[in-house]
Amino acid sequence: MVVYTLALLVAAHVVPGISLAGLGSALAAGVVLGIINAVVRPILVVITFPITLLTLGIFLLVLNAFCLKLVSFFVSGFQVAGWWPAFWGALLVSVVSWILTALISDSGRVKVISRRD
Repeated sequence: MVVYTLALLVAAHVVPGISLAGLGSALAAGVVLGIINAVVRPILVVITFPITLLTLGIFLLVLNAFCLKLVSFFVSGFQVAGWWPAFWGALLVSVVSWILTALISDSGRVKVISRRD
């Protein structure tokens, strides 16, 4: 949830059309985004699997934008102005959360194995 909160703060700062009222709204939006990604998004992925397959996975970007727009519906201090801000914001949230998860978690770290001869 902290990763989503930080990613949403970055998206609100970079993408025009996405705004946050403050840190409390960012935390609430991060929690709601985490819940939506855990519960709603898998159902949507299964339902839209044929479209996702036809578009070679690009339709997942549309699903991410829909989930971000859905978060703005539930969290009052988080606003997404339209479709394109939702699309670019979802893309940025995905990239930032991927990078932060790779930096924070042990499973995302690259282990260097050195040989001693």
